[in-house]
Amino acid sequence: MVKVVDYLNLVKFSHTIFAMPFALLSFTFAVKGLPEGQQSLWWVLLFVQVLLCMVFARNVAMGFNRWADRFIDADNPRTAEREIPAGKVTPKQAVWFVVINAVWFIFVAATINPLCGWFSPVALAVVMFYSYCKRFTSLAHIVLGISLGIAPVGATIAVCGEITAESIILALGVMCWSAGFDIIYALQDAEFDRERGLRSIPSRFSARTSLIISALLHIVSISFIVLYTTYQPQSWLAWLGCVLFAGILVLEHILVTPTRQRNIGIAFGTLNALASVAYGVALILNLLIFG
Repeated sequence: MVKVVDYLNLVKFSHTIFAMPFALLSFTFAVKGLPEGQQSLWWVLLFVQVLLCMVFARNVAMGFNRWADRFIDADNPRTAEREIPAGKVTPKQAVWFVVINAVWFIFVAATINPLCGWFSPVALAVVMFYSYCKRFTSLAHIVLGISLGIAPVGATIAVCGEITAESIILALGVMCWSAGFDIIYALQDAEFDRERGLRSIPSRFSARTSLIISALLHIVSISFIVLYTTYQPQSWLAWLGCVLFAGILVLEHILVTPTRQRNIGIAFGTLNALASVAYGVALILNLLIFG
């Protein structure tokens, strides 16, 4: 019998922390921007709905990815112990897991407002499409970035019923940040991907060139994050969050070099989680204190 922990491991539930702070920041910014009379306790229910949508969408994305890559994962020594290749979760169980979460995502999104309901299948299509990208394009990292960048836009739509310029700027920052760290993560499988004809920046270019592309994406990401910060109430706290985000990304590139890749796990998991949480918490507190 499949345990709950097996499903949580299947979708790497802990990695939800990557996009969550940006979605909550976008949500808080949108709520604070509403007319005074509309800032009532209604947002508590909406907050729960947004959180549920984040969890359901993440489950769909990762569950479908694990199902789509089940044969690739089985052949790769690094991923052979993942839940489906290891037999902890069957392919059929994974499909049902994806379907149930997709239905719940669309249902909850539709209860928020019409625009969220209409866009929910599009969001699912994007996050599921990513799973097949590495079979035909080295730009799969950008598609992953778009998948995570949807989160702050979706949170804003939930509150305002429309897409705002600020949410697009934050989404672009998240997109470039995610694409950059995904390139670093993909360094682990560069040789395997080349042998199997799978596409990625590291399988197409050298480790040095791949890390340069990753660094350039992170520079662009920081630029968008700085621009987004200018729309916030101006205080030391807002810019502290910005500096922390940029500093952690710099540390990421210090730890991982073409000849030193043993720190990829720390750079990908720990540092990126810290970057998103540090910026998200600082900016949310800034809105609550100075907004």
